[in-house]
Amino acid sequence: MRMTLPMFLAFAAATVASTGCSSQEEKDHLTLLEQENTELRSQLDERDKALEAANGELRQANTLLRTQREDFEQQASDWQSKLDESSATAFDGIQGVTATYGPNDVTVAVEGDVLFDSGRTTLKPAAKKALQRVAQVLQGQYPGKPIIVAGHTDTDPIKKSGHKTNYHLGFERGWAVRNFLTNQGIDSGAIAVMSYGPDRPMGSSQQSRRVEIVVAQ
Repeated sequence: MRMTLPMFLAFAAATVASTGCSSQEEKDHLTLLEQENTELRSQLDERDKALEAANGELRQANTLLRTQREDFEQQASDWQSKLDESSATAFDGIQGVTATYGPNDVTVAVEGDVLFDSGRTTLKPAAKKALQRVAQVLQGQYPGKPIIVAGHTDTDPIKKSGHKTNYHLGFERGWAVRNFLTNQGIDSGAIAVMSYGPDRPMGSSQQSRRVEIVVAQ
């Protein structure tokens, strides 16, 4: 079939119209992609800013934590220095007395042979002088603090002292020390008495025979 001029013009117009429509769709698609790209960039920028802010807060928190740790270490060092000073002077020179310092308490061990004769619960004259000095330290440095007086014995079984067991002997000795401390002005309501008897022996029988005064800090 031979195409006439009107038919050719109609075909050309349709082709141009079709090409123009396709080109417009591509432009619209590109515009939509550019808008999405702009939104994504904006979201990315916001995320980067939020991340940087979070990192800044984390750096500040780390700095604060480091400062607090340094302050704590300094306080611990100061406390240890004071502890060393007190351990070297507070109970230093008291006959038969040894002080051990812990984070929550102080244990003042008094040799049993300094306090009592063998198998006895009556304080020796020299023991009273030692306990008097101990009481002065307790009143001066630990006023009102709870105190436990614990009696300890060696592991040798009771034979001649008249006490039923080493636990009874340990308690009676602890009670004698407790009474002396209260007579020195320490509140009786703050002192508890107990006995470990032979349950916590030391390196020798002499070391095992002791009364411990445990003071809460």
